[in-house]
Amino acid sequence: MGILGVNMKKLICFILFFVCFMLNVKAHDIRFVQVSDVRYSKSDNQTLQKTVNDINKINDVDFVVFTGDNIHRANVDELKSFLKEARKLKAPFYLAIGDKDVNKHKDLSKKEYARIARRNIKITKNGYINYVIEKKGVVFLVVDGARDVIPTSNGYYKDDVVDWVSSNLDKYKDKNVIILQHFPLIPPEDRENYVTFKPQKYLETLHNHTNVKAVISGHFDVNKEMSVKGITYISTAFAPNYRVVDIIDCDLPNSTIWAEVKVAE
Repeated sequence: MGILGVNMKKLICFILFFVCFMLNVKAHDIRFVQVSDVRYSKSDNQTLQKTVNDINKINDVDFVVFTGDNIHRANVDELKSFLKEARKLKAPFYLAIGDKDVNKHKDLSKKEYARIARRNIKITKNGYINYVIEKKGVVFLVVDGARDVIPTSNGYYKDDVVDWVSSNLDKYKDKNVIILQHFPLIPPEDRENYVTFKPQKYLETLHNHTNVKAVISGHFDVNKEMSVKGITYISTAFAPNYRVVDIIDCDLPNSTIWAEVKVAE
């Protein structure tokens, strides 16, 4: 074989190696979109429509999560209508519960909410209120802090919910974990009637685990990021704001999280 043939063979091998490398890098990155506080109603559905259309233009979205206050009031018909519109997303979507989403006195308890969600969302682990999503080696915990008996704008993560979080952080101790929920644990601004009630146990649980990378929430209508004890706390303002989150090298302990706020037009 001549010199030209040897060089060509080396070039082909290099190209194949480079392509495989790039494919491998892509396989270990995650992109998802957070949308919060859509407050959808049948009479005012433009916000969700615009947001869905905007997200569908973004490349390589692994999933979308709606982090609570998805509907304007706890109403079965509005929830079903919201889900019908959300199904127009090209990517899979998931729901966290907010204070406006459930109310036992209006026939939309958490149990009923979960029953309806079950028909629209494929979840393979746990239930439809607190549940686990696994994507490319990263674990996402969707955590509920709402109350359906006497709903208020103050979040409350009960002891059994915090224990559930702790048990999953132990179970997935070798994986990076992202928490997705409606109510922030650390207020992004001073607004007493929106704060989470007694968050200390939950915060201590997170800070005692080294695998928690971020806690992503809504509720305050504020775009803010802060780092506390190695965890990034992210708040996202009401839709049509939404946040595109990229996790680079998501299988490594020192993975990088980029969170960009966008506004649907």
